[in-house]
Amino acid sequence: MNRLYYGDCLTIMQEMPLGSVDLIYLDPPFNSQRDYNGIYKTETGKPLPDQIDAFCDAWTIDTETERAIRHMPILMREAGFDDEVAEFWRIWLNALRKTNPKILAYLTYMTQRLLPMRGVLKPTGSIWLHCDDEAVHYIKVMMDGIFGHANFRDEVVWQRAAGRAKGSQHEARTFGRDVDYILHYSRGREYTHHGIKLKLSDEEMTEKFTHVDEHGRRYNTDVPIFRQPSMGARPNLCYTYKGVTNPHPSGWRVSRERLEKMDANGEIIWRGGKRPLRKSFAGNYAGKPLGNLWTDIPNVTGKGERMGYDTQKPVALLKRIISASSNLGDVVFDPFCGCATTVEAAHRLGRRWIGVDIAIHAVKRVASVRLRDRLGLVEGVDFEIEGVPRNLEGARDLWERDKYHFQKWAVEQVDGFVTTKKGSDGGIDGRLYFDLPGEHNLQSMVIEVKGGANVGIGVVRDLRGVLERETAQIAGLIVMDDLGDRKTRNFAAEMARAGDLDVHGVQYARIQMLTVQDILDGARFKTPSVARGKGLAEPKLPLG
Repeated sequence: MNRLYYGDCLTIMQEMPLGSVDLIYLDPPFNSQRDYNGIYKTETGKPLPDQIDAFCDAWTIDTETERAIRHMPILMREAGFDDEVAEFWRIWLNALRKTNPKILAYLTYMTQRLLPMRGVLKPTGSIWLHCDDEAVHYIKVMMDGIFGHANFRDEVVWQRAAGRAKGSQHEARTFGRDVDYILHYSRGREYTHHGIKLKLSDEEMTEKFTHVDEHGRRYNTDVPIFRQPSMGARPNLCYTYKGVTNPHPSGWRVSRERLEKMDANGEIIWRGGKRPLRKSFAGNYAGKPLGNLWTDIPNVTGKGERMGYDTQKPVALLKRIISASSNLGDVVFDPFCGCATTVEAAHRLGRRWIGVDIAIHAVKRVASVRLRDRLGLVEGVDFEIEGVPRNLEGARDLWERDKYHFQKWAVEQVDGFVTTKKGSDGGIDGRLYFDLPGEHNLQSMVIEVKGGANVGIGVVRDLRGVLERETAQIAGLIVMDDLGDRKTRNFAAEMARAGDLDVHGVQYARIQMLTVQDILDGARFKTPSVARGKGLAEPKLPLG
């Protein structure tokens, strides 16, 4: 069955069988804060607080990235690469540390995930990686190392928009940036590939087929009917027809029977002693072969397809890629599916699909808007959603498997945005943004998540300090289990010391607490007018 996973594709791929995927398409995150910003600005009409940038994919070399950089040669050797290749990577990554640390952090993140992608890809499979001009040249080197330069197939240039030059409004210092790059690699020498033909416009057809015969058929005459000497002699094609014999021993291009049918259909031009020509009819023209410059697919426009992502790709683009590199019934895998354009294109083309996204907002939006509304699919019948805790046991299992991802799920489940920093966070695991009357900018609630069994009263005291330090309006605490009557009373007394936020006579506790079971039951933090992503249902507020 088709599957939509909530989680990090690195974790999900560890559970996928080797050689189980026919085609991988990925448009990995590089500047996806544009997506978050677009959603919030559309929803609220107000500018975002500066802090939100810290909770998107800012590529920096933190402790975890540093550890991954040092471990990279080991990962390469474990994946079967020669020591020379692993040593090259070590030198290259160290060189990038000073020259371009942002790219280094991004490449490290991507390499950790592309290595298992190679493993889940079938021997006849292909991978298409979508990127822009900031990273394409670095990624090309990375892909050569992982999939092999001999398996590089195409670098497609897709013109997504009219150029807009960077620089000042009055004096542009660069040319416009109006294209993306899509790198295509196969898993091995034998791979699925279907050539694509593009139809010509009426003007192009008239220019290509310049003649019209007595039956009104448009044609051209640039196709010879004789074989050339270099093509080699074939005795069955060496004959005389209508007194014409090929002067070369190579013979005709077709058999006598075929030539007679073509002549009867008016497809041959006899030129009295000269070599006859074959007519090529416009009606039989399948189109010109597709090259690697794609200018005929416009970017996403209009409400019919757009889902609030600035970096959303058109369905037509994904249909072309999937048609070129897969067959009916094949499995298409998108490890960064976002708004799931790949999923829709694969489904409409009769392919099976697997989509993964690390944001619960994206998974919800895909399930409701893309799969249910646009495709008419039914969860449990046409597809399954995996990785989203549906009960307390599922939440505990997620905590045991991936503590950071549990925190992420808890924050996003209450409509917040999670910090990307996995180290010391100073008591902040995420923020929830809301509108406050009289304020130009959105205000925030800082959120801390504690999944462990032993949560002490010191957590609340620390959260009061965070609330003051961060100048946030409200703070929220999420805990795994019910604390029991006595501890709950003590926590309530300590939280009450932070006071209330008064908004036109409505009181909002400045420190609030929810258990995971509360969240699973539909409860949310009580705040003024929460700003949410588009496509999400209105959250229920806690009773009382």
